[in-house]
Amino acid sequence: MSGFGPVAAIQQKHAGHLMKVAQGITPADLAIVNARVVNVYTAEVLENQSLCVSGDWIAYVGPDPGKMIGHTTRVIDAADKYVIPGFIDGHTHLAWLFSISEFLKYAIPGGTTTIITETLEPYPVCGLNGVIDFLNSLQNQPIKLFATAPGMVSISRMTSGIAPQDLAVLLKRDDILGLGETYWQGVLQAPEIYLPQFEQTLAAGKTIEGHSAGARDRKLAAYVSAGASSCHEPITPEEALDRLRAGMYVMVREGSIRRDLEAVSTIKDAAVDLRRLILSTDGISPGELMGKGYMDYVVQQAIHYGFKPIQAIQMATLNVAEHFHIDHLVGGLSPGKYADMLILPDLRTITPELVVSNGRVISENGRALVAPRVHEYEAAHRKSIRLPHKPDAADFSIDARIETGRARVRTIKMISDLVTAEDIIEIPVADGKLQIESVADVQWITCVDRTHKPGKLFTGLIRGFGLKSGAVACSAAWDCSDIIVIGTTGADMAAAVNRIHHLQGGAVICDGGRTIAEIPLPIFGLMTDAPMPEIAHDMELINTKARERGVPFTDPMLTLITLTGAAIPYLKICEEGLVNLKDGQHKPLIAGYGA
Repeated sequence: MSGFGPVAAIQQKHAGHLMKVAQGITPADLAIVNARVVNVYTAEVLENQSLCVSGDWIAYVGPDPGKMIGHTTRVIDAADKYVIPGFIDGHTHLAWLFSISEFLKYAIPGGTTTIITETLEPYPVCGLNGVIDFLNSLQNQPIKLFATAPGMVSISRMTSGIAPQDLAVLLKRDDILGLGETYWQGVLQAPEIYLPQFEQTLAAGKTIEGHSAGARDRKLAAYVSAGASSCHEPITPEEALDRLRAGMYVMVREGSIRRDLEAVSTIKDAAVDLRRLILSTDGISPGELMGKGYMDYVVQQAIHYGFKPIQAIQMATLNVAEHFHIDHLVGGLSPGKYADMLILPDLRTITPELVVSNGRVISENGRALVAPRVHEYEAAHRKSIRLPHKPDAADFSIDARIETGRARVRTIKMISDLVTAEDIIEIPVADGKLQIESVADVQWITCVDRTHKPGKLFTGLIRGFGLKSGAVACSAAWDCSDIIVIGTTGADMAAAVNRIHHLQGGAVICDGGRTIAEIPLPIFGLMTDAPMPEIAHDMELINTKARERGVPFTDPMLTLITLTGAAIPYLKICEEGLVNLKDGQHKPLIAGYGA
């Protein structure tokens, strides 16, 4: 499934045929009759309507199908039921954990027919070829899958910014709708890197996806002035309104990383136009996907929190399509659009009885009727963990630069499961090395590059993660090409990193030299093609074993991999050292020495 050029050409190629169907000269392939059609353009319900479909496209929506229904036409009676457009997720991350084909098995029955995903995960580890391989996995699926190019704001110099020539290649693709989320701090701190990307993207007529958490007033204005057109970070109605007033599209998250819909929902009571308000997931876990659903659940929650049903549906259909400039293809039910639609029992119960994508019934009563295409990734992308040697315990120690005494060490302090701060604490020194055994709730934290300078590593300290024994590690650290590991001993940290190397990617817990729990992630070191129930089980086991060892957070693995990210404040770590996101500057580990 591609986007602008070829799709527009196909649409025009079939325009003559659609005209014949609409005039009753040629019969439709599919007709849904006696329906209550939700018109998202006018926010009204039209009674006793028929929708006639030819091939992938809608030819007619109206009260009189007449001769459009022939003896070969499949007729579906939707009396007393509602037909709405297929849902669109405008911001998610599909290059993490599960394969596309496995994900679609669970996303399709809920009525999502279009998705726009980020690609910032494969780029730092496998470059342009990795992104293209991932994009190829999105092609020829039962629903439409688009993407955005990776902007790559990173605290690591090795992965900061997408190469201009790579961005140029991606922007020529019809399945790339814009530049992916580009964090405002990076844009304001390094405009020489990111403004040329923005210029390239705007010149291609595509969108710039924003990430403006914490930006206010003049900083927000500067960011919007640069070209950012959306933001999925507001966590209060005030933040959402600020961005709407600045001309941005605002995506409200209701997924596994953040659930902001309840807090933001009071914006519905403001006397403002909400046609630039969008629902999105920003990613969903295997357990929640199987247990709650996908965009169907998000829309249901919006209704639960008081949005009018048609308003909630607009937020997951037309509003998204208009933002990405694909509303000539999807987002509403009208002639000349893709035949993507759901049949619902009523507007307050988002449980599709039928899901139609590209004019084809792909799910009925919660059961998928089509099999997603399984993509075969390139062999090189299953061998992405490159380390020159096996690290041992000594590699995870810290040289204090004094023989004995006490060192004042800049430490990552956990404020919440995702937010960190800078803390300077005194650590004993013996034999020239930091000794943390006698310091309460302090562990080692190391990032090991696996791509650009394989084996290059940096070790620091973290407080508040809670780990009392063993080590937790993952090869999917955010916004960089690192394996990240937190541990109480160098031996367990080495064991965890070496196990990830052996698996060619994964998440691992080691304790006492033994592997306690693991999930292999051999695709880019980020994803697996295992069945979804197995992924959910393995991830829950990893998180359970981490919590058993003292980690207080709901999703310890998510907490771990965000510690390299350039999006969430404040003190972060990569293979180059510590970086404070307030100013984007690298900070020395040793801040001084005790008396």
